[in-house]
Amino acid sequence: MNLNLTGHHVEITPAMRDYVTSKIKKITRHFDHVIDVSVILSVEKLKQKAEANVHVRGKDIFVETDSADMYASIDSLVDKLDRQILRHKEKNINNRNNGALKNRETEVPE
Repeated sequence: MNLNLTGHHVEITPAMRDYVTSKIKKITRHFDHVIDVSVILSVEKLKQKAEANVHVRGKDIFVETDSADMYASIDSLVDKLDRQILRHKEKNINNRNNGALKNRETEVPE
């Protein structure tokens, strides 16, 4: 997994980098097929904004959040991302299982 961390109008400190890295590992624990993660942290007046674009096999997942605190934005971002990744994983499993059932139904027993 490649992690690209960018800051717009904010300097990425080592503490922020470590925090984002530790939170993103939560996602890879649930879903192993994450190829690339791109995180953008930005400050716009009083809003601390966090965006993530996750590239998994067959799909790109985009999530953005904002709040008054950067660490709260990162926490919210990871929660949303985790929900979307789990939903994507469940859809893949359901499609795979439904495909196997369809193949069994089309086979003619002798």
